[in-house]
Amino acid sequence: MDIMIVGAGNMARGIATRMLAGGHPVHIADIDIQAAQRLAAELDGDATGQLFEGPEDAKIVILAVPYPANVNIATEYRDALAGRIVVDVANPVDYATLDVLVTRDGNSSAEEVANAAPSARVVKAFNTTFAKTLVKEEPLDVFIAGNDASACETVADLARDGDMRPLMVGHLNHARHLEGFQMLNMKMQEQIGGQFSTRLTLDQG
Repeated sequence: MDIMIVGAGNMARGIATRMLAGGHPVHIADIDIQAAQRLAAELDGDATGQLFEGPEDAKIVILAVPYPANVNIATEYRDALAGRIVVDVANPVDYATLDVLVTRDGNSSAEEVANAAPSARVVKAFNTTFAKTLVKEEPLDVFIAGNDASACETVADLARDGDMRPLMVGHLNHARHLEGFQMLNMKMQEQIGGQFSTRLTLDQG
């Protein structure tokens, strides 16, 4: 499966680690080609780093970038993303307070991506996993939401291959609940000595 991960931060590293562990080559693409190539070189497996200039031949595009960069990418490449599985991992939270989601009109990040690229097969996944636990390759649950059952199952297969348990939560409108849940999860982490700090952005967490 031809997988492109857009972004070269810690979430990109974590997700790529799982994809590679499952035997899937990945292309790390970023507007900073050196960051993409550096991350690819540090990963254990068949990974390449390149300048992000669109989805190219990738069948699965994982947007491992913060909100609203994900929506901007979907808007700019809406035609090129048609028919492709697009995985949104963003948590659109106010990082200053961790008290509110900053999506427009009460929508989720994933729904905004889907509205920006209406012919893409958008799936919400990996937003409730932390980068630090992804790279440890411990068993994890991955909540998946989407309107395209086949696309959701493809993402579920990738999760299984990476030693994670996929849990289908329903249509894409449930992405807003997953994002709200993760906002609270982030808020609790410092209290329990967990995997996230308010000093970090989503891309770094």
